[in-house]
Amino acid sequence: MKRFGWALAIVVVLAGQSVGLGQRKMDVALGERVRSSMRPFLEQRDISGVVALVGDREGVLALEAIGQADNEEGKAMRPDTLFRIASMTKPITALAVMMLVEERKLSLDAPVEALLPEFKGQMLVASKDGETITLKKPARPITARDLLTHTSGLPGGPPPGLADLYSKRDHSLAEAVMAFSQRPLDFEPGTKWAYCNAGIDTLGRMIEVASGKSYEDFLKERLFTPLGMVDTVFYPSADQAKRTAVLYQKKESVLERSPSFLGEPKAYKYPIPAGGLYSTAPDLAKLYRMVLQGGTFDGKRYLSESSVAEMTKLQTPQIKTGFVDGMGWGLGFSYVREPQGVTESLSAGSYGHGGAFGTQAWIDPVKGKYVVLLIQRTGLPNSDASDMRKALQKAALATP
Repeated sequence: MKRFGWALAIVVVLAGQSVGLGQRKMDVALGERVRSSMRPFLEQRDISGVVALVGDREGVLALEAIGQADNEEGKAMRPDTLFRIASMTKPITALAVMMLVEERKLSLDAPVEALLPEFKGQMLVASKDGETITLKKPARPITARDLLTHTSGLPGGPPPGLADLYSKRDHSLAEAVMAFSQRPLDFEPGTKWAYCNAGIDTLGRMIEVASGKSYEDFLKERLFTPLGMVDTVFYPSADQAKRTAVLYQKKESVLERSPSFLGEPKAYKYPIPAGGLYSTAPDLAKLYRMVLQGGTFDGKRYLSESSVAEMTKLQTPQIKTGFVDGMGWGLGFSYVREPQGVTESLSAGSYGHGGAFGTQAWIDPVKGKYVVLLIQRTGLPNSDASDMRKALQKAALATP
């Protein structure tokens, strides 16, 4: 193969069996469309490489690993390359919440303070005047449903004194959530939408209290291990670290290694339920196929159909949400109300989530397919609106 600076490296996995992708026969023409849709972004040096996957209810239709996972070391992208999926962790946290709702250990609409008493007496910012802040009691306390839809009013970022929470990760989840609970709300619960990492991290703590297990162990025992998601982890092993794609930033026309606010794999205390996972395309395919199939995978039920339906329906009909036009919000999932722009190839009612480093995964229940895009780029103006996402969705979902 002729080598270029952006070195295409296309890997074919025979029948998909070596990475557990089900019995679905690969679609050669679809695979070529996927490769063609991604090539311009490698040629323009927008990305160093990409792993792209398209699947349906029966399994994976196309899996393409293109370009480099590490430009400096000359490591090619592979189907089992790990990526920091950042906020794509959020729907996974939501799935765990719904498991506990089904077991009646957690309620969507009960006050969060019923499970986490540190939230009792939480106040709301009524007004700000110079250095004076006036607080009042909110009309009602926040709920898990508010946290899942980003409508709680809880401030989204780390509190003062914990600005390096996501880089050092030296606080436990319980300690971080205690700090979140002491902050006043920015608006009345249920009245507005504001993307809130602290809210999803709070849900992670609720999972711990309701289940009696650590957040990481609950996900591993109830989702990752039974689904066979062997490379979906918060703290990569030495072998997994070697298979992790390098994070790049683009300066002028050059891709340079980028520091990450998530840091490098170490023995951190804080898993970041809002955005701490690493994963692979084959692992995510299993998860998204399970959701597309209404909560089942390979004969095992993980969630009821009614729980999946609740998660993937529009929960915010009167509130503007999301980072691109035409969006709403489900429970942990972003929801396509009116396809347009970057979502034009998706059907109304499609749902999914992106990540800070350009990763995306979306399910189109009308067309019966899911699409996974894994790249590692910082500095994208809006990763939800990226040209890479639009091109892949068009290649995967548009009628040939």
